Amino acid sequence: MAKLGTKRRPAVVRVRTEERAMEILDLCNEHGIQVIIGIEPDEQENISDVERILSKPAPAKAPPRVGRNDYCPCGSGKKYKKCCARLAPGA
Repeated sequence: MAKLGTKRRPAVVRVRTEERAMEILDLCNEHGIQVIIGIEPDEQENISDVERILSKPAPAKAPPRVGRNDYCPCGSGKKYKKCCARLAPGA
């Protein structure tokens, strides 16, 4: 499936006024987003596709690795190898 905001899968936006349509169009052109804008005065505004493209999710961070001789992250005060490493699967 194509990425949202490209030529193959443009973002779809519904606004109430022509002025708002021009604002959204300028914003999309500035960020290189392909968009289809519908002006419908009787309907509620929906710009969720553009908002989703502009708010990139934060990359997931891996938890810090614990070495055998580091203190255990559970807070027991013991070395990892003498504490939770014994409980870990494959140990």
